Amino acid sequence: MPHVTIKHFPQDFTEQQQRQLAAAITEVITHHFGVTEGAVSVAVEPVEPADWNDAVYGPEIAARQHLLIKRPDYGNN
Repeated sequence: MPHVTIKHFPQDFTEQQQRQLAAAITEVITHHFGVTEGAVSVAVEPVEPADWNDAVYGPEIAARQHLLIKRPDYGNN
C-alpha cells in the first residue's frame, strides 16, 4: 500500500521513461503518505480512446466523484 494505477490513451514509453515516471510518482506518494519506497506500486494501463467513456470516465470518474481530488476538464484540452 499504496498502489497507483494510471489509465491513459495508448502511448509507447521507453523503459527509461517508465522508470522516471515510477520514480516521480513514488517520490510524491512516499512524501504524502509517509511510507517507504518499497510500499509503493505503480501500474500504467492503456485504454483505447473509443473505450475511455465506458471503461474509465463513467465508472471511475463520473460515478466516483466523491473520491476525486482533481477533476478533469476535458473542455480545456
